Amino acid sequence: MSFKSDFVWGVATSAYQIEGAAHTDGRGLSVWDNFDQRQPGRVFEHHHGDIACEHYQRSAEDVALMKQVGLKAYRFSLSWSRVLPEGTGAVNEKGLAFYDRLVDQLLTAGIQPWATLFHWDFPLSLYKRGGWLNPDSPRWFADYSRVIVDRLSDRVSNWMTLNEPQCFVGLGHRSGEHAPGDRMEMPNVLCAAQNVMLAHGLSVQVIRAHAKTKPRIGWAPTGDIPVPATDSPADLTAARETYWSINPKTVWNQAWWMEPVMKGHYPEAGLKIYGDAVPPHTDEQMRTIAQPLDFFGLNIYNGFRICAGAEGKPQRLPRDQGSPTTHNNWHITPPALYWGPRYVHERYGLPIVITENGMAAHDWVHLDGQVHDAHRIDYTARYLRELRRAAADGVLIDGYFHWSFMDNFEWAEGYRHRFGLVHVDFATQKRTLKDSAKWYSEVIRTNGANIPA
Repeated sequence: MSFKSDFVWGVATSAYQIEGAAHTDGRGLSVWDNFDQRQPGRVFEHHHGDIACEHYQRSAEDVALMKQVGLKAYRFSLSWSRVLPEGTGAVNEKGLAFYDRLVDQLLTAGIQPWATLFHWDFPLSLYKRGGWLNPDSPRWFADYSRVIVDRLSDRVSNWMTLNEPQCFVGLGHRSGEHAPGDRMEMPNVLCAAQNVMLAHGLSVQVIRAHAKTKPRIGWAPTGDIPVPATDSPADLTAARETYWSINPKTVWNQAWWMEPVMKGHYPEAGLKIYGDAVPPHTDEQMRTIAQPLDFFGLNIYNGFRICAGAEGKPQRLPRDQGSPTTHNNWHITPPALYWGPRYVHERYGLPIVITENGMAAHDWVHLDGQVHDAHRIDYTARYLRELRRAAADGVLIDGYFHWSFMDNFEWAEGYRHRFGLVHVDFATQKRTLKDSAKWYSEVIRTNGANIPA
């Protein structure tokens, strides 16, 4: 069995990581502008996103490259503060017009636009008003969603509300590794998390009520995937239990985010584990969070092995010595792209879209002027083979978006990790298709038939 005939093959990016033009055409600042330039030592070698990939000025060139690769879809995010410089209130027409042009460029090239409304770049003006801790923050996000939907939904039908809440809440508000760089106690972290989920629910309501074309709506959480050490039922049960477990010290889990969105309630285990840190919540709020979705986006990069230990309790196994890793030290575990979709689909029944998957690598332009990244080709083939296996075993897989289309600003790691199918020389902004881009073009053309069995 191969991928279904209408399978969506795409790539993904995010606004802050590629657009640049941080002070151009009325854009307001985001928490990432404040984090990478005004908090020394937070980002590798003081890198920042002021210029990034100059996509704001080069979108036509970039879309032409996407067409050359043969992409069927492009997942991009919109900069909230480019559209609403203060986060609320007056619309910045020049900023909104950029996304208007981008959507038209994509459609002219035969590429479906998949819009993500929020990918971490929270408006700095709203952060100064309390950010995600402010009880008005869900309404701020809903109002922003309305602006985008009113402008683009005559041509955009595929929507995602929020990208990786585990990251921008957990890393941004708990550990402080990402913008805005806060280190909050768990009650505040869970308060922010609840407002984020309310923002998601209100945004879905806005899209459903105001979209001019029939919308398909999802969101895109993330997380490492427990892989059963063997095919035994005991190991599978242990791995599945681990996937849905909750760590009391973090919000880096699946169940706390997925159960409210999909089932309309917090998981009982989480209520016990977090205890008094859980914010007050009403039945009405939980109903708002649990809006019907059309697909479930999953960002999956790596996993870890689990077996059934003493008395059947899950036991995490150590990595094999010398097991392969990517440039940013993420372990290469292709079965993650089998088990992650399987866990979520068997629990919720929604179609799965892999909204991010890819690897950071040691890429450079060779003496022949090309970028030979055979490692990325092998990585992607191995992961896609596992995704195909999931589809063959009955998991409904609708699409795959490779992260990322081009090398970009990788958050606190700056520009040192290259995830792209397209190499970017950040000094000259020259783009070069890597070997992986040419290989992925053939994957798309053959609908995955060139992926080894």
